[in-house]
Amino acid sequence: MAGGEGYVATRTQRSLARSGISSQPVILDRAPTHLSKTHPGVCGDALALPFRDNSFDAVGCSLFLHHLEPDEIVRFTREGLRVARHAFLVQDLQRHPLHLALSYLGAPLYRSRITRHDAPASVGRAYTVEEVRKILSNVAPAENIEIRKFFLFRMGVIVWKQPNMI
Repeated sequence: MAGGEGYVATRTQRSLARSGISSQPVILDRAPTHLSKTHPGVCGDALALPFRDNSFDAVGCSLFLHHLEPDEIVRFTREGLRVARHAFLVQDLQRHPLHLALSYLGAPLYRSRITRHDAPASVGRAYTVEEVRKILSNVAPAENIEIRKFFLFRMGVIVWKQPNMI
């Protein structure tokens, strides 16, 4: 869910295949024109996912969380856990003053005027690791939440589903 053009899903699929694990990514978007021709796509709302309970082994989103308000993050995470058998995965930006400065300094390098606007706006809306941990602390049916920081102000979040909910 919320996978943009499917770049992360494609890279993940290739990486898993090298380990002998097959995967079939499904991209969700609100507009059919945003869906890639290379991956199966479904139109729908991330806060009311159009899938049955436990439809996927894992559900993830890439660079989407910062577009949501805290209450929407809780709803989105619950929906992700509802349709996932094991975990809800998040990859997003971390808000940090240096990251914001870099997004403005990089503006002359951005090819698109949309990116020149979106980069600083996205960093400004992004959450800190502590904020995400607090927002997700009471999400049911979460068993455990793991958050790691990565290079260039990225964060990875795994919200594990309670085993009795599988």
